[in-house]
Amino acid sequence: MIEHLELFFKSIFVDNMVFAVFLGMCSYLAVSKKVATAVGLGAAVIFVLAITVPLNWLLDQYLLQPGALAWIDGSTNGEGFSGMDLGFLSFIMFIATIATMVQLVEIVVEKFSPSLYNSLGIFLPLIAVNCAILGGSLFMQSREIESFGLALNYGISSGIGWFLAILAIAAIREKIRYSNVPAPLRGLGITFIITGLMGIGFLSFGGMLTGGDEEGEPTSTPTSQVEELETEQAKELAENTKIVE
Repeated sequence: MIEHLELFFKSIFVDNMVFAVFLGMCSYLAVSKKVATAVGLGAAVIFVLAITVPLNWLLDQYLLQPGALAWIDGSTNGEGFSGMDLGFLSFIMFIATIATMVQLVEIVVEKFSPSLYNSLGIFLPLIAVNCAILGGSLFMQSREIESFGLALNYGISSGIGWFLAILAIAAIREKIRYSNVPAPLRGLGITFIITGLMGIGFLSFGGMLTGGDEEGEPTSTPTSQVEELETEQAKELAENTKIVE
């Protein structure tokens, strides 16, 4: 349970897709002019990440990893299917899964919310090539997430982190219309500055999940280091004295 909570909050605040690794910036900047549109796209991103990350985890575990195909013939020690490595297909398989889910989201949104579908425009199908979506699956693979539940947790929490980022910038951009922004900074200029400041703010969450020294691990203090150095020097002096005598 603690592991799930740690991964959940870390993915939202510490390893935020936008403010920590700057993924999904194209949609983040283009669809953040209105809060309503940002909420719709953010919800779609959460749904796609929640589906694709665990599905791609299954693909990685049972198809792509070295020896993952051993379940087909029960072979071991590199014999038969256990000796196959399909890791070079990771990008193709991940993108195919993402494209399928995005197409499903597009059909659902067009059916039940035509206004949102029209406001999102071309950016809804572009979720398929949103680097935040593919990044979620690649981070899942590189960090070697151990279970299906943790992969589902990571997909949802990463989507929530991206959702909070685009919702925050959309709310600020709606309010900033009534501010006296210098002409050269209007539009994307002030948006980049605000994003950078928000990224600096999110850096403050970096130490919220770090612990102290592990139990039983000896810690050295400056005083103990000085005492050890003095002891070594005393031993050397004694040995030199014996040699002279």
